[in-house]
Amino acid sequence: MITIKSEREIALLKEAGHIVALCLEAMKEHVKPGVTTEELDKICEKIILDNGGVPACKGYEGYPCTICASVNEVVVHGIPSKKQKLREGDIVTVDLVAGYKGYHGDSAYTFKVGKVSPKVEKLLEVTHDALYVGLSKVKEGAHLGDVSAAIGDYINQFGYGIIDTYTGHGIGREMHEDPAIMNFGTPGTGPILKEGMVLAIEPMVSMGKKDIRIMKDGWTAVMKDGSPAAHFEHTIVVRKEGYEILTYNTL
Repeated sequence: MITIKSEREIALLKEAGHIVALCLEAMKEHVKPGVTTEELDKICEKIILDNGGVPACKGYEGYPCTICASVNEVVVHGIPSKKQKLREGDIVTVDLVAGYKGYHGDSAYTFKVGKVSPKVEKLLEVTHDALYVGLSKVKEGAHLGDVSAAIGDYINQFGYGIIDTYTGHGIGREMHEDPAIMNFGTPGTGPILKEGMVLAIEPMVSMGKKDIRIMKDGWTAVMKDGSPAAHFEHTIVVRKEGYEILTYNTL
């Protein structure tokens, strides 16, 4: 069942989203060659705690860290490590969830480490834009399939792989709620959106094929063909004439 949030709940979700946005804003300064992914994790955890939040990913189903830090061919769930130093030309997706008074905000952003190749630059641009193409279809009365189809149709123009192992999702008191939100689909299908639904929409795109493998740690999802992957995500609330981003940042 897809829940409708009250305005009181949406205000709390927005506070959680603001904390996540603060973390990603900080990453703009700290993502650079020589920095370890463990350092990024510690920075985000401090920001969350200093703002009255809870690092919701830490301990979730045994996950050991505050953020997922996914470098290059890792699409999601990369575990931060003191051994992993970012290098010029890398890309790193920072994906995190903050809890605030029982509610959650979820967002992801793929950062460039210094200067990247034109092909990688294009991958990031398309994945970022695909998120907003999907969001443009969000409003009360639309079908969820309208959103998914818009994302998929946009990405397919560029010949990239759309990861289908993971999806967007509803969010609220739980980190993952109904519905699952695919990044491809058919317009006019799926649940009808209603004002007050809160959704985490998140295209995940590979420069190559869509197939992944999970590393021995049980979390790290790597593209089988070794191609770089990008991931952008916002938590939004459905409004009558559109949507409101609850994890807004200025990146």
